[in-house]
Order: sequence, then C-alpha cells, then structure tokens
Amino acid sequence: MKGAVATNMTISRIRCVVKLCAWPLRAVALSGLLALLTGSAAGQQSPVPGPEKKPGEAAAKPPISPLPDSGRLTLRDAITLALKNNLGVRVAGTQVDEAAGTRERRQAALLPHVTSQSYANLQTINLKAMGFSLPGFPIPSTVGPFSNFNFRLYADQMLFDRQTYHTLQSSKKDQESTKLTYQDTRDLVIRQAAGYYLDAQAAAAEVEAADARVTTSQALEKLARDQHTTGLATGVDVLRAQVQLQRDQQGLLVARDSYQTALLVLQRFLGVRPGAPLELAERLEFHGIPTPEIEQALRTGLEARSDYRALRAQREALVEQQRASRARYLPTFSVSGNYGAFGRSFGALPGIGLIQGTLSITLFDRDRNGEQKELESRLQRVDAQMADLERGIEQDVRKAILDLESTEQQVNVTQAGVELAGSELKLAEDRFRQGVTDNIEVITAQSSLESAQDDHITALARHADARVAMARALGATEEIYEHYLGPK
Repeated sequence: MKGAVATNMTISRIRCVVKLCAWPLRAVALSGLLALLTGSAAGQQSPVPGPEKKPGEAAAKPPISPLPDSGRLTLRDAITLALKNNLGVRVAGTQVDEAAGTRERRQAALLPHVTSQSYANLQTINLKAMGFSLPGFPIPSTVGPFSNFNFRLYADQMLFDRQTYHTLQSSKKDQESTKLTYQDTRDLVIRQAAGYYLDAQAAAAEVEAADARVTTSQALEKLARDQHTTGLATGVDVLRAQVQLQRDQQGLLVARDSYQTALLVLQRFLGVRPGAPLELAERLEFHGIPTPEIEQALRTGLEARSDYRALRAQREALVEQQRASRARYLPTFSVSGNYGAFGRSFGALPGIGLIQGTLSITLFDRDRNGEQKELESRLQRVDAQMADLERGIEQDVRKAILDLESTEQQVNVTQAGVELAGSELKLAEDRFRQGVTDNIEVITAQSSLESAQDDHITALARHADARVAMARALGATEEIYEHYLGPK
C-alpha cells in the first residue's frame, strides 16, 4: 500500500502524553483527576445554587378552567384569570426560563468538564513517504498492519478566570432583571384586566339606566295618550312622547351592543373563549379609600415599582460586563488531565495519563476597546431610561392622587345631580298630568335625567379606575391591589 491507511472508531487529539508505567504513578494520576472533579474553581466562584422555582413554569401552561362554573365573574376572578391565561404573562414567563438557562450556561464555564473517549484502529504506514531511507540498507516501503487501543477519561477545571466570573455575575443580574420584568408584566395585566372589567361594568350600568329610561318613556307615552283622550293634551304632546320613547329604545339597543362588545374585549384579554356565557357578578359602585400622602407615595413607588427595579438590575448587569471586559487582560489559570489504558492488544493495556497546568495571558486584544465603548453607550442609555422613568413614576403617583380626590368629588356632585334631575322629572310629570302645561317640560326633564345618569356612571367608573391606577403607581400591584378594589 502507498500511504497510511487507518480505520478509527473514535479519534481524539492528545497534545502531550506522559507515560506512567508504574502503579504508584498511576495512583497519583487518578488522584489528580479526582481532585479536578471535586475541587472548586477558586474563591471567585460562587457555590452552585439548587434548583429554584421559575415564574415562567406556571405562566407557560395553557389555561385549564377558564371561567367559574356559575359563569358569574367578579373583578378578583377576572384578575386571577388574566394572570393565569393572558399571553403577555405567559411570554414573560418563558423569558424568565430563558434567562435562567443563560445563567446556567455561564456558570458551566467555571465548573469541571469531564469527557470520556475511546478508540481502536488498524493501520499501515508508508515509511518512504515519511522520509525513512538508509543507503545500503533495505527498508520496506510499508510496515503493518498493526493496531492499538485507547480508553481514556479527560477532565479540566478553570481555577482563575475573572472575565468568566464577572460574565456569570452579569448573567445573574440579567436574570434578576427578567424576573422583575415578569412581575411588572403581571402588575400591568392586573391594571388592564381591572380596566376592561370596569369598562364592562360601566356598559352594564348604561344598559340598566337605558332600560329604566325606556320604562319611564313608555309610562309617559301612555300618560300623553290618556291626556289626549281626556282633552288635556294635544296630538303634538303624544308625538313628542312617542319620539322620546323611540330615542330611548334606540339608546337601549346601543347600550346593549356596547355591553356585549365590552364583554368580548374582556374575554379576549382574560384568555377566555369569546362568546362563552359570562355575567358580571359586581355592579359599578363607589368605594372610598384614603388618599396617601404624596411624598411617602413617591418613595414607595421608586422602591416597589418592578419596571424601575428591572432597569436598575440591567444597569448592574452592564457594570459587571464592564468588569469582565477589563479582566480580559488578566491571566487565567486552569488544570487539565487525562488517564486511561493504551496498548496494542486487549491483553496489554498499561495505564498512562497526563496532568497539566495552563497559564494564559492576553498580550494584545484590540477588540476590548470597542467592547468598552459599546458597554459605556448602553450604560448611558439605561441611565437616561431610569431618569425618565423616575419622572414617569412621579407623574403616575401625582395623577392617581389627583384623580382620586377629583373623582370622589365628581361622584358626590353627579349623585346630587341625578337626584335633582329625578325630582325635576317628577314635578314636570305632575304638572303635565294636571293639565297645567304640555309635555315639553317632561321631555326636557327626561333629557336632563339621562345626562345626569351618564355623568354619574362616568364619575363612578373614573373613580374605580383611579383606585386601580393608584395601586399600579405605588408598585407591588399584585400584593396590594385588593386593598384598592373595595370590600369583597
């Protein structure tokens, strides 16, 4: 044969092999490998944490029981369903799982690596092609075939690597930021779920008010016909009452359509099949709460808001990346080794092994300068975002307090307006019944009552929304929101 022919089951690259033929030396090599497997990297490495519960595990599961058996949905039920089924929460949960996987990968660089490789081969060698020739001495052109076997265990352990260490710390901060972003998503979902439920409550109140107006208009239309029959009213009065009845019936149809639309929007957000039987279990009502002191509320918001804390964790992660970049010029030290049986036949496989320490120093790396500029620009960007969010949190807190105070006054004023408009309608109806005047006063009073009812419903909805907005502005919404929803 010309050239070398080799049949390999598994080929491994061995940089340097030190043959340890005596059994005492084999024991030393085995002890070294065991030390690599059980030793720690250095004081820079943190202990391996145990498995922790991941928020994304529960969020990523599909919904199981989308609605209560009764079909009646309270605001608390709606929030619970949204936190369980909403797509935003489930996506944020998977991002937490992804960040945990990234941290584990970064940590693996500081932990021992152990592999096992074995091979057996049969080969021939072309001596002339490899330069073997002695004038006057015949040398065969090829030798072989011959075989050898190698069964080997490899291990390596990084003992000092500041760059990898700081990269691991950065990934931990990134994981913390992702968890906080996940919690912020849950807080936002609570805010949105409450908003959609309040929209549906307001639409239901509009239906109730419109239905009451239709009932009133029907009674007044009958009164106008009766008055016309007795000669106390004209045909114009009857027509006015009929026109008002038609207007109120049209308003009832629009209110019902708005209510059903609000339910569809709510079902979609809660992850419930659109069109499933659903009934709101709570009416739109007023629940007063004490207004927090503004300075204390601002401090609470900055300390508890998950979105602000997530940005702060991102900044800490960037600082660790800067440290990792500066550590690229620091030396690294690792220990590696292997041990196994090597021979030409299964009957003769002496043990050989290697223990090697490696010190590596980077002498020139221009890439580090560019990396430092990238990290500095990211740090400036996060600082700007944090400063802007601080102003945003203050705006949210101040607006929530302002809305709470204002809407509470609006509820009181509009409630008085509804009572006055109802009294006006009653007086106008009595005057028309007695034949003192036509029903223009009645129609005008009906319009005033309709406007007062709409204003009152709007004020109730705005006050309820202001309570939920306050819970969001203060942070830790999932922990405190029930306090702002009112009694169960």
